[in-house]
Amino acid sequence: MSVPYTEKPWAFLNDYRGKAFSGEWPTLPEMFKITVSRYPQRPCFTIYEPDRISLNYTEALQRIQALARWLYRKGIRKGDRLAVTGKNSPEWTIAYLGILFAGAVVVPIDYHLKTEETDLLIKTAGAKILFVDEEKHEHYTQSPGGLIEVISLKKDTGTYIYDLDGPEADIEQAAETDIAAILFTSGTMGNPKGVMLTHRNFVSDCYLAQGTPLLVLHTDVFYAILPLHHSYCMLAVFIETISTGAEMVFGKRMVTSQMLKELREGKVTMLLGVPLLFNKFLTGLLRGIKEKGPIAYGLISFLMGISGLIKKVFKVNPGKKIFGFILEKASLTSMRICICGGGPLAPSVFKKYNQLGIDFVQGYGLTETSPIIAINPVEHYKETSVGRPCAHVDMKILNPDERGIGEVIVKGSMVMKGYYNMPAETAETFTADGYLKTGDLGYMDSENYLYLTGRAKNMIVTEGGKNVYPEEIENEFQLFEEIEQILVRAFVHDKRTKAEVIEALVFPNPEFRDENGEALSPAHMKDRIDRIMAEVNQRLLPYQRIERTTILDKPMEMTTTKKIKRGLL
Repeated sequence: MSVPYTEKPWAFLNDYRGKAFSGEWPTLPEMFKITVSRYPQRPCFTIYEPDRISLNYTEALQRIQALARWLYRKGIRKGDRLAVTGKNSPEWTIAYLGILFAGAVVVPIDYHLKTEETDLLIKTAGAKILFVDEEKHEHYTQSPGGLIEVISLKKDTGTYIYDLDGPEADIEQAAETDIAAILFTSGTMGNPKGVMLTHRNFVSDCYLAQGTPLLVLHTDVFYAILPLHHSYCMLAVFIETISTGAEMVFGKRMVTSQMLKELREGKVTMLLGVPLLFNKFLTGLLRGIKEKGPIAYGLISFLMGISGLIKKVFKVNPGKKIFGFILEKASLTSMRICICGGGPLAPSVFKKYNQLGIDFVQGYGLTETSPIIAINPVEHYKETSVGRPCAHVDMKILNPDERGIGEVIVKGSMVMKGYYNMPAETAETFTADGYLKTGDLGYMDSENYLYLTGRAKNMIVTEGGKNVYPEEIENEFQLFEEIEQILVRAFVHDKRTKAEVIEALVFPNPEFRDENGEALSPAHMKDRIDRIMAEVNQRLLPYQRIERTTILDKPMEMTTTKKIKRGLL
């Protein structure tokens, strides 16, 4: 049953319409100021260096407005583009919001990129000012190119962002439909593709995602461990935080020991991650359980099954009490909700987290949709689905095949304005009736839940004419500790007929140890992986089975959200 509009998470905005904002949705600066008026003393941005350093909402607003005044004094006006690149930090978010409060457009750039790649994105966007971490600060102060100023996100390195201020000024603000950010997607060399997202895109997506319903509270604590320049963390962590008056704790490194410390000390309640992150957490949990011996492992596995059944059928969650000692060790006792995005997650992983008592759901989206367009409802989740479309999302399946699988297409207020200075590419991405073509293949069930099968460009067509989706096969390997990375692709085994078979590229886990705590020789590791392949092949349909396995001696290159860069292989 749908929730009445007055009960929607964004209903409170009606009290501010005509006062704090005038459009359908507030802009990001208007949204932030509304939150400050509601929760002025709530912690906003927190980091452990190693002691806790935190800005409350009022303090954050003061720094943001000071930066906006300084930018105005430097000649920055509405619509100008300014870039920010660096590790997750309160300074990064102050730079992002300060740019928006100045009426300008923010260009977030992956700080892992090579200098020449960053140079190209700055040039492509026509950025006037760069906010940068210490690693690249010296390069840009010595070779600023077209930049008029380079500002440091790190104290004691050049002109520090927190030292900036300017006189009061009548700054022209962006409108709801104006561009807030240009996000560059994968493929940074040659002709970079920048996604133009408006204030309306971000703000509507932020609130509509909460209407799944996915209840976000002002007392929640989000954990920012994924890079903030990426649309997933930008919206689902950063913007969701500041829309509700929640707190954001910045993670330093994706190292398990460091993360556990920050989760525990920050009392994190909302953990958003990618499959690799959640797989590592779960593998560590299960390893600890197995170390207690076969009897204890069997009993805990049995109780997990009972817990999951009760949670699924009776909507009661006994897992947190039953497995409190396990969650305590993993620093997950304060956790309220975990959300996985950025790639497909094995249903078995999804299921086990819920059995342990954690409300664990999957979501789906892409940069061009701000990004969230579907999410699993906590109270009615499906392990094999990425969820139902968010409120006000019009989703269809284009040209479905006999299984109902086709390309996912969408309309809604979260869909991008287009690609920056790329009208032809923008036009190609939309259907004639205005739906965005996602490039993802999937199908929907009778309850409107979406199931993804893979990317259209990755689909393999076998000699028998069957469609094979590599991501479906890769999901089968997520809980094998022996495998660090796997990529499934087509392999032409007959150049004359160009017939394709399925190949798996595997990079073994260099930290894997056998039952005796010993590292495996290359020969023994190959034998182990061959046995895993045989086991998985038995579960697959005949036309999906892997016919060739190639073991790699070095890892495949990954994006900052831990997805393998298929285009480089």
